[in-house]
Amino acid sequence: MSRIATCLWFDKDGEDAARFYTSLIPNSRIDRVTAYKTESPAGNRIDDTMIVEFTLDGQQYQAINGGPIFKHSPAASIVFLTKDQAETDRLWDAFLEDGGEPVQCGWLTDRWGLSWQIVPKRLIELTTDADGEKARRATEAMLKQIKIDIAEIERAAAGA
Repeated sequence: MSRIATCLWFDKDGEDAARFYTSLIPNSRIDRVTAYKTESPAGNRIDDTMIVEFTLDGQQYQAINGGPIFKHSPAASIVFLTKDQAETDRLWDAFLEDGGEPVQCGWLTDRWGLSWQIVPKRLIELTTDADGEKARRATEAMLKQIKIDIAEIERAAAGA
């Protein structure tokens, strides 16, 4: 395990979330599940899942089931750079299942309240293009979207 990992706080569904995330993202896995060995102040029982260590496309995370003390916030999000529109659509739809909420500009909140940015790599290329006017048009188009539609942003960047 790397010496640095992001820890995500869940009420009690950290293992379910980690299993869901690893099922969606290639090159991902559950690395270890650790159970509580004693009851916790938050009401966790012996043998309930305490910590899940997992890897998403090579990046290490932990999910801790710590009770209802803390909630996720859009102030921190996981950015996933997709290879194309099909991957963008697949992940977007999966994250919105069972209670996820779309936000704006490729951001969404999944059913556990965790914020994600589903961003096609092509969007980064267009919004950082050396042609400043092309980049501006691409950025303006992106700011009007909820889920990123790369074809529409390419048309805007081209001035169409």
